[in-house]
Order: sequence, then structure tokens, then C-alpha cells
Amino acid sequence: MTVPLYQAKAELFRTLGHPVRIRVLELLQDGPLPVRDLLAAIDVEASSLSQQLAVLRRTGIVTATREGPTVVYALSTADVADLMVAARRILAELLAGQGELLAELRAEARG
Repeated sequence: MTVPLYQAKAELFRTLGHPVRIRVLELLQDGPLPVRDLLAAIDVEASSLSQQLAVLRRTGIVTATREGPTVVYALSTADVADLMVAARRILAELLAGQGELLAELRAEARG
């Protein structure tokens, strides 16, 4: 039995629904990084980062390759980076709208 597309999309967004996972994806937009660099850039315990990387790997959003003793992570497709850019644009628009509403409320309070 196949999963409906809307359900698959919901699962993708659930996978993205963790701040550490989002931060990993943001960092990987500029290219592959070893775990030690990800750990240095994200203020979490190594075990927590490992768990979040495992979730991203299992779903296929990132890939992991071993280079000697080092594991290097990369986005599985450039579309993931595009999704992060789109999310940033959407968030900026939403926040801009809230800023306009706040300005109206402040003007109304003064008037």
C-alpha cells in the first residue's frame, strides 16, 4: 500500500521539525562538513547531534561518507538547500507582516 503524497510531505516536515536538524541543514548548504565541524558550530552534546544526524540520514535528507576516521555529511540534493532558502523567505514575509501589524497597534495606542 502506497502512502498518499500529502502524508509523505507531512512526514518530511516532521523530520525537519527540530532546531538541531534545521541548523545542520543550514550549515551543510555551503558544502559537506565533518562531524567535528558540525559539533563545533552547534551547541549540543555529541550524542544529541549524532541522534539528529541519524534521523536525517535515515530519511535520506543527508548523506554520510567516511574519510578515514572522519564522517563527512552532505545534503543529499541541492533541493534541500533550496527548501531552506524558501523557508527563510517565507519566515521573513511572515515576520514583516507581524511588524506591520505591530506598527499599526502602536500607532493606534498613541492616537
